[in-house]
Amino acid sequence: MTFKSILDEIENNLNKILGELSIHDVKFSVEPAKSGFGDVSSNVSFLLAKQLKKNPKDIADMLSERFQNCTNTLVMRSEAHPSGYLNFYADWGKLSQLILSESYLDEFGDVDIGKNTAIVVEHTSVNPNKALHIGHIRNIVIGDTVSRILKKANYKVNILNYVDDSGLQVADIIVGFKHLGFAEEPPHGKKFDHYCGDDVYVKTTEKYGADPSLERIRNNVLKELENGDSETARFADKITRKVLAGQLETCWNLDVFYDCLNFESQIIRSGLWSEIFEELKAMSLIEFEKEGKNAGCWVIRGEDNEEDKVIVRSNGTATYIAKDIPYAAWKLGLLDDPFNYEKYEKKQPDSRDLWQTTLKKNNPISQNFTGEKVVTVIDSRQARLQKIITSLMGKFKSMPDAYVHLGYESVTLSSETAKTLGLDTEGKQAQMSGRRGLYVNADSVYELLKEKTKEETKKRHSEMSPSEIEKIAHNVSVATLRYEMIKQDLDKIITFDLTKSLSLEGDTAPYIQYTCARASRILEKSDRIPTIDVDFSLLKEKSEIDLIKNIGLFNLQVRDAANNLSPKVIARYCHDLAVAFNSFYENAKVLELGDVNLENSRLCLVNSFKITLERALDLLGITAPDRM
Repeated sequence: MTFKSILDEIENNLNKILGELSIHDVKFSVEPAKSGFGDVSSNVSFLLAKQLKKNPKDIADMLSERFQNCTNTLVMRSEAHPSGYLNFYADWGKLSQLILSESYLDEFGDVDIGKNTAIVVEHTSVNPNKALHIGHIRNIVIGDTVSRILKKANYKVNILNYVDDSGLQVADIIVGFKHLGFAEEPPHGKKFDHYCGDDVYVKTTEKYGADPSLERIRNNVLKELENGDSETARFADKITRKVLAGQLETCWNLDVFYDCLNFESQIIRSGLWSEIFEELKAMSLIEFEKEGKNAGCWVIRGEDNEEDKVIVRSNGTATYIAKDIPYAAWKLGLLDDPFNYEKYEKKQPDSRDLWQTTLKKNNPISQNFTGEKVVTVIDSRQARLQKIITSLMGKFKSMPDAYVHLGYESVTLSSETAKTLGLDTEGKQAQMSGRRGLYVNADSVYELLKEKTKEETKKRHSEMSPSEIEKIAHNVSVATLRYEMIKQDLDKIITFDLTKSLSLEGDTAPYIQYTCARASRILEKSDRIPTIDVDFSLLKEKSEIDLIKNIGLFNLQVRDAANNLSPKVIARYCHDLAVAFNSFYENAKVLELGDVNLENSRLCLVNSFKITLERALDLLGITAPDRM
């Protein structure tokens, strides 16, 4: 339980004291303390002030005195702070042994929030008409990191990627290939997904203004896409799957993997919509409008002065939300599964099977990728639609939080980056647009990061082989991209700057990775295998205690990140842990001390730090190289 052990000890003893005072049901907090408030602090005195008609400081004095009579294993003493907080000081000889010993266990950092219940995380879900740009990477990294955190919290996670292979943007590239003469093969050396996005999609959409007849052609293509047996639908399936293959290569390169691919075209043709439509009517969740601007339509009533949302038009055609509602219900296991499953043609680099839905009836294979709860990662611009689906699924499931929209703000381009792409934004940020060709290609950013890292690594380690340098450059580049996407709050817009993103200094993944490599170097120089058979009481310097405390917070951070679906919590923890280690490194020599016992105790601490940071970074999908 690491640092949580002392929190639990304090909470139990405080509850015992309150019971003796005939005080019950007080929801006080016991938390790691801020600087100047001991090791642990509680707000219990403030919550009792009104009931006991005393000021918090007097209550804290009384509780502190009573606490001394409790059985304490990890608490050395308690103290009333002048502000009224009740503070506690740890017996670090005992707590250090507990934390560092547990850090060597395989299950270190695990928390059992999920109780092995199934949860679905859907992310990526990029239209298969272009390569992934840097804005998409934020979605992908958020989804993948949340999935890793939930697994650490003992959820059975099913990771899905929804492929929108029947929308307008797919119709646009089909128009380009079939009616504007674009070749089916890309220029030599260019990935197919890059070719479709950079050339076919952008140049086709540019022509709509000049040639109005193309709009009619696109509408016909859309209708043909809904018929799975049409020649257009078969051609579109071939093209979109080639684009999807390129997108998956980008994701796999970033250590992002999936359990199942779901195709919108199959959802449309599966009959799921007609089934859920009848249930929506039966539960009175939608209404038929008899008059007004929506006369003849089925609508979902707006909440909080929002307009009603049309779900079926007066001509009987379903709107966009009609695709998302049955898919959401399917993810929650509320509908019979109409799909069979087959393995994707390529094995994922982590050797995990990748399944895909199919409506083919030959060789039926059943799988279950549903969950008791669903987390859907979609940017906040779709908040209104997601709010409707969240409300509907909560009513279907009789569980308000069954469906969670994990929203995030967009990634914009800095004015300088926009200028390099040929757009004058008058010094303002620019929103990325695949239609206008205004975006930073994710593969290109990765390659630029890798080249810069290779140059820097060669300068520092001329003795390294090309393969070693290549491996380090890959790990640093992936880490940099991933860390930049999650180190901020999800409700903050990221302004991506091509030049700044290549910096290897500051609050960056390379800083954290370098700290881990520094610890590896110490262990390598020691020529000893660190063990927990050491004298923990020797670790008493402030920098040592601060580092041990940070190590001991790992499972609390995992719990916080899982409960709040917040990747930033783990990113911040990794950075704090690295800062604590660098402070220790500057203040406490580890080797050549002339005191073997102290050396062994500090080596134990260094190794504990390395183990903990590697596991925390793994939750972010980041590898820590032993050398940089």
